[in-house]
Amino acid sequence: MALSVRLHSLLSSNFKPNQQSFSSSSSFLYASLHTPIQSSFPPLLTASPQLHFRTLHALPIKASSSSPSSSSSSSSPATVAGTEGIKINSIPTKPIEGQKTGTSGLRKKVKVFIQENYLGNWIQALFNSLPPADYENGVLVLGGDGRYFNREAAQIIIKIAAGNGVGKILVGKEGILSTPAVSAVIRKRKANGGFIMSASHNPGGPDYDWGIKFNYSSGQPAPESITDKIYGNTLSISEIKIADIADVDLSRLGVTKFGNFSVEVIDPVSDYLELLESVFDFQLIKSLVSRSDFRFIFDAMHAVTGAYAKPIFVDKLGGNPDSISNGVPLEDFGHGHPDPNLTYAKDLVNIMYGENGPDFGAASDGDGDRNMILGRGFFVTPSDSVAIIAANAQEAIPYFRSGAKGLARSMPTSGALDRVAEKLRLPFFEVPTGWKFFGNLMDAGKLSVCGEESFGTGSDHIREKDGIWAVLAWLSIIAYRNKDKKPGEKLISVSDLVKEHWATYGRNFFSRYDYEECESEGANNMINYLRDLISKSKPGEKYGNYVLQFADDFTYTDPVDGSVVSKQGVRFVFTDGSRIIYRLSGTGSAGATIRVYIEQFEPDASKHDVDAQTALKPLIDLALSVSKLKDFTGREKPTVIT
Repeated sequence: MALSVRLHSLLSSNFKPNQQSFSSSSSFLYASLHTPIQSSFPPLLTASPQLHFRTLHALPIKASSSSPSSSSSSSSPATVAGTEGIKINSIPTKPIEGQKTGTSGLRKKVKVFIQENYLGNWIQALFNSLPPADYENGVLVLGGDGRYFNREAAQIIIKIAAGNGVGKILVGKEGILSTPAVSAVIRKRKANGGFIMSASHNPGGPDYDWGIKFNYSSGQPAPESITDKIYGNTLSISEIKIADIADVDLSRLGVTKFGNFSVEVIDPVSDYLELLESVFDFQLIKSLVSRSDFRFIFDAMHAVTGAYAKPIFVDKLGGNPDSISNGVPLEDFGHGHPDPNLTYAKDLVNIMYGENGPDFGAASDGDGDRNMILGRGFFVTPSDSVAIIAANAQEAIPYFRSGAKGLARSMPTSGALDRVAEKLRLPFFEVPTGWKFFGNLMDAGKLSVCGEESFGTGSDHIREKDGIWAVLAWLSIIAYRNKDKKPGEKLISVSDLVKEHWATYGRNFFSRYDYEECESEGANNMINYLRDLISKSKPGEKYGNYVLQFADDFTYTDPVDGSVVSKQGVRFVFTDGSRIIYRLSGTGSAGATIRVYIEQFEPDASKHDVDAQTALKPLIDLALSVSKLKDFTGREKPTVIT
């Protein structure tokens, strides 16, 4: 049976995810991505079999009885002027609360997005927020991480795009495109922008998370000037423009035309892989990966990079197929939490810290933009990772052969990168959390390599952080440092590289404590308390054994366009360079996530091997005491420590 669902059915209270059909069909996603298009596979059903996408125009979108914030309209959809060969219907709607985008788009539970009109309102509000020249008769890209609800959402987005005059949609086969790949496709195909269906590192499945964001023509996430407009338009929206067209078969490559609107299903890997081959020396990396005395493992965490791992690491670089772990993308990520950190990637951590572990290990997240790097029994912090890549890029990576234009990090990320910029005499920038803040610097030719402590690393080859790029960068550095090593000679390891870096630049001990899904009221009260505290703080005040240099709520002025963003994180910076930072994260789908960042610089190489939690304990205790976190949230322990 073809997968075709009425919008009326999908977004009404009748939508009840069928867990049995969901779990039994999820394995088809990976298989269909790596199967000749002549073959036919059963559809990946993510909803009840009785739901149909076809004839979206036939019925008005009725309000869900479980959604008091939305109201139904008794009027039928009106036909509005259509484009050539397509009838466009206007579906009456009303504003729905809670559609303000966070750091990386709109993220909520699936049960929220399947409320009638919820997704449709946001997509229409986006088109209402963009200048018509940015999309009318233009080309948009559509893809996602393969999570639950993506297939239904893709059909809705395609129809609303057609209803608003978009000329063409480029969509990844089976709706699959990693976040970095979307950026790469936008840039290569000179598209006007693109939709990314993902909640990134958050869990997937009918009871978990879904998300949507929009990237602009340079491939970068939409700036706050646009996301603020989207939110404003969700508060006044009255209609959804939707094309009366059939569903598109996303399982087969090729073009489907509806009048002067078309949908092209593209291979999700080819454009991205072509770009990576222009950045890295694949033969150099292959010389390492194919060595009998070098073993690596890549954990795709049953997320989107499973579709990319075999073509890149095995087919192109000659890696052993067994080196790919959890390489089948699943709609619920195998019931896992696709966040590549020491807590959620515990299987990989156990392997790397086990007896005779591999030489190199890496993991990526749900949509492929984050990464974690490990050596045998050794964890590389994201802050150190971007600094080490920057320090070695010119020698080891052809893309940077003429040198980097500049370096940048998010404000909470440790100062390790600052020291590299200073030594290499490169321009340096400190920006708020959120990859979009790097984009202007890249477009202005001011930035080459950048990173966030939240396991995001990347460069100006695209306008998103890029998990596989980071893995290839590390493999390039290791390969370059070992290119003259003969079989049997001891290889320079991950830990060797990191300790050499510390010996040169000093070590920035760094840790992050995450308190996930806190009650929003308590979390906001804590931040407000801290803001009041810093307003009264003065340089020279004593905080335990630390002397305050300054305290503030980080404000950023973009050096390219002069735009200003404020309230980006409460900072306590001490005279010895130590820092404590508090932020509410904008990447969760429920409640509030409090992040506490603790950093201390240590120039003495004899102290570099101390465990970070031990070295930072006095500062961690101070951070929890100053914030009164337990009093405000009731939390005894963090959810995740990195």
